[in-house]
Amino acid sequence: MELGLVGLGKMGGNMRERIRRAGHTVVGYDRNPDLADVHSLEELVGKLSGPRVVWVMVPAGAATQSTVDELARLLAPGDVVVDGGNSRWTDDEKHAEELAAKGIGFVDCGVSGGVWGLENGYALMYGGDAENVAKVQPIFDALKPEGDFGSVHAGKVGAGHFAKMVHNGIEYAMMQAYAEGWELLEKVDSVTDVREVFRSWQEGTVIRSWLLDLAVNALDQDEHLDRLRGFAADSGEGRWTVEAAIDNAVPLPAITASLFARFSSRQEDSPQMKMIAALRNQFGGHAVEKK
Repeated sequence: MELGLVGLGKMGGNMRERIRRAGHTVVGYDRNPDLADVHSLEELVGKLSGPRVVWVMVPAGAATQSTVDELARLLAPGDVVVDGGNSRWTDDEKHAEELAAKGIGFVDCGVSGGVWGLENGYALMYGGDAENVAKVQPIFDALKPEGDFGSVHAGKVGAGHFAKMVHNGIEYAMMQAYAEGWELLEKVDSVTDVREVFRSWQEGTVIRSWLLDLAVNALDQDEHLDRLRGFAADSGEGRWTVEAAIDNAVPLPAITASLFARFSSRQEDSPQMKMIAALRNQFGGHAVEKK
């Protein structure tokens, strides 16, 4: 099938390549002309046959809103817009309503996989009406990992981004646990090879995971993380998870503490946050601050 893809950064560019490898046609637009296949959204829409599907992979907030607004003017009834960025789930209903007034469908999709998604596939969580999801399904099938899992129609509009938000909240807490354990191991005199202790956990233990594998990768590159500053940013989804927990009276002590730990990292050079920064760089290509 044909797909318009808006936003060809670290994830969008790799997604374009994976979809093309699956035999689909992708017309990509990015503000950076060196990455783009076309020079405007209008040109992108003009190159697609109806019913069109346009996937948006731009930063949440104003950038997504302006893109949706422009697509609402350019697309026709029966077309579908997919928001695959990290938008807040509460924005999805607004976008769906805006597009529905023009007869245009809307699907929200949380995407996980980072810089490894091109080869490994992307975990997808999407929300929307079944009719609109069906129009995008071949693209979901192209992006997902091999096998029976890694893709889910999570529910109605907003469900995809809500599920991805909770996923990221869990990710915060898991990274924090690895970071705390790493700092404690580094602190004591009796443990002389912390990196190999982490490596030994990769097989046969209940805490083995892809994040643990990435921690070992980071330690192989910089055994004591001496080259990193203990500063870790947050994308906003951890905050949204905690806010949703408050709204629904659901206790999230581990996720909340991991979010606050990131705030602490901005006040001092925290050893734990060196590991958080290293892991974010490993799985998502996020920037790190050097000493």
